[in-house]
Amino acid sequence: MSRNAKINTLLLLLVAALAVIPLALGLGDHKEEPFAGADGEAETAITEIDPDYEPWFSPLYEPPSGEIESALFALQAALGAGVLAYYFGLRRGRRQGEARARGRAVTQDADAEDADAEARTGADGGRD
Repeated sequence: MSRNAKINTLLLLLVAALAVIPLALGLGDHKEEPFAGADGEAETAITEIDPDYEPWFSPLYEPPSGEIESALFALQAALGAGVLAYYFGLRRGRRQGEARARGRAVTQDADAEDADAEARTGADGGRD
């Protein structure tokens, strides 16, 4: 197994552990919504500190249910991942294209030098 494959396997195992360990240890069992987002946690903390707090502004769009809100968040994450993947793929493709172009230029230069050498050799009959 190559070094990169070992690193990728280790990273994959770490990500899986980050997802499974909180579930296995029962972290959040004492809460009504054990894995609520940070927005909900912040709202709860603010309400405990100052029950009369009024937000400065309200959201432009309030989804009718939590499932729709989650779906919109997942769509946003997928679009962001797609943009990043496109950008990095484009960069890699450009680098590979430049490398191929340099390789062709070196090959063409070598072919031209070989042709010049053959022409010189052929002109004097191959005698030095």
